[in-house]
Amino acid sequence: MIRIREAAIDDLPALLEIYNYAICNLTATFDLQEQTLEDRKKWFEHHGAEYPLIVAEEDENVIGYSSLSPFNEKLAYSATSEVSIYIAPNQQGKGVGSLLMQQILKQARQLNYHTVISGITGGNGASIHLHEKFGFVLAGTLREVGNKFDEWQDVHYYQLILRD
Repeated sequence: MIRIREAAIDDLPALLEIYNYAICNLTATFDLQEQTLEDRKKWFEHHGAEYPLIVAEEDENVIGYSSLSPFNEKLAYSATSEVSIYIAPNQQGKGVGSLLMQQILKQARQLNYHTVISGITGGNGASIHLHEKFGFVLAGTLREVGNKFDEWQDVHYYQLILRD
């Protein structure tokens, strides 16, 4: 059974493994170099009350995670957050992303965010489908803004305006 819970510092090795897999194999992140445990610790410390970080756990193994982050540091954007979801490669397509999305959006509402944004790299149909399933709509596309694996990548920005 999959359980969603708040991330703990002890989860960092699993979170690092999931994220480094994405760095090396996917265009879901534009990071180009694998991160260290210390890098992930600094990232972890930016999450907390206003910007939750949650994990999906099965049989005491972290199999995915989701977080809210600032969309932009300028004060006028304070009611807008950016969502990220990463799933272990052997767990993709099993509904883990939906469970994480459901919980992180619940927390976004509880935190009184007005808007949640997600940047999705072109060609990531599974992520687009997940976001659309939860009511996100395409807000715009930035063409050829990142170069990964020797190819220019587009980023599609999806937006969900939270309503009661």
